[in-house]
Amino acid sequence: MATKLGTKAFSLLKYTSPHNVTRMLSQAAPAPFDIQHSNPFAKKVAAVPLAKYGGRHTVTMLPGGGIGPEMMNYVREIFRYAGVPVDFEIVQIDQKSESDEDLEYAITSIRRNGVGIKGNIETGSARPGVLSRNVGLRNELDLFVNVLHAKSHPGINSRHRDIDVFIVRQNTEGEYAMLEHESVPGVVESMKVITEENSLRVARYAFEFARRNGRKKVTTVHKANIMKLSDGLFLEVSRQLAKEYPEIQHGDMIIDNTCMQLVSNPHQFDVINTTNLYGSIVSNVVCGLIGGAGLFSGRNYGDHYAVFEPGTRNTGTAIAGKNIANPIAMLQASVDMLHHLGHTQHAQMIDDAIYKTINEDRIHTPDLGGQATSIDVVQNIIKHLQQSTRKINCLIFSFFLLAPERSCNDTLLFSLFLAASFVSTAHEVIFVALTSTL
Repeated sequence: MATKLGTKAFSLLKYTSPHNVTRMLSQAAPAPFDIQHSNPFAKKVAAVPLAKYGGRHTVTMLPGGGIGPEMMNYVREIFRYAGVPVDFEIVQIDQKSESDEDLEYAITSIRRNGVGIKGNIETGSARPGVLSRNVGLRNELDLFVNVLHAKSHPGINSRHRDIDVFIVRQNTEGEYAMLEHESVPGVVESMKVITEENSLRVARYAFEFARRNGRKKVTTVHKANIMKLSDGLFLEVSRQLAKEYPEIQHGDMIIDNTCMQLVSNPHQFDVINTTNLYGSIVSNVVCGLIGGAGLFSGRNYGDHYAVFEPGTRNTGTAIAGKNIANPIAMLQASVDMLHHLGHTQHAQMIDDAIYKTINEDRIHTPDLGGQATSIDVVQNIIKHLQQSTRKINCLIFSFFLLAPERSCNDTLLFSLFLAASFVSTAHEVIFVALTSTL
């Protein structure tokens, strides 16, 4: 399968030397976007309409391997109780096969629907030349940036409190280009690919994200002291672009020092802008500081498509089927997806239920030091969702009591609403029907 290292959606930097960059940056203002959730560049190119039928979005679901299938079942169950108007097109990928046919079908599905949610897809073959399914998907869809929000939970004990860091990671090149060969027996060479175009795209995303969300500082993480051409280019692009954002402080830090600083003084970081491999390392370090891989989601954005997944991309094969995996990361990915689709009320309702489960009720799986099962966590979230829908019921009931002049049509809808009040999955349908007639 051919991979893409970039598109022509943006003007390029004119590269003259590793440390001398002449700027030819795009002057087009990035489109407005929902704070902390949407891709600020999504509207700069021709829009791909999201799949929507009868008022419901269709989203591609890739369960992946390990704990992925059971986590996806939890997402569907939560959506059912919350009355989320989203249907899933489920695509299974055979992790043992070396054929690209199932991956190509998954990519076609995401191109058709515009949005996907996925578990981690293992590549069963260790044979050289077999491309990682995850890398192939990101490259073919040109999902050039990955965003992870690492924020402390007050209900989880950790060494540091009040950590709040965004990691903006280049998502399609670097060492993940997977260009390796054995030049002579016993000598292996691996190529790291860094381009001006993709360095600019991810850096601009980081700075625009900081500007739109009131963030004060962007730190570019690199290893330019050793890799002077590749990381030197990535760093110089960021430095030149920073001049267009005088209100945002820009600094840089070597990757090994960054890991040490994250452990000792994480509060100095606000938004981290980094390459693909370093982003993977930094994401795992900062997540480990505040609860682990089971809590945080990751968002993959391109010009046309978006895919949501657990932030640290762990498969969890060793704990699959044991009812001890933490479902929060996948549920948070589904919340991010709902924000992207514009279902902000549903997203907020589920997010609130997750927050209360973790921080108020403290229902914690073993990875967080608790004894709860995966099902315990999901059932507690559902309990909070049911409480939220009851509040909606009371508000609508009060409205009808205070408005006796309502028409027969309204009365019929109200009767349907009362009947549906005993069935959680019908709440949203009736609520939408009522509000559309008021």
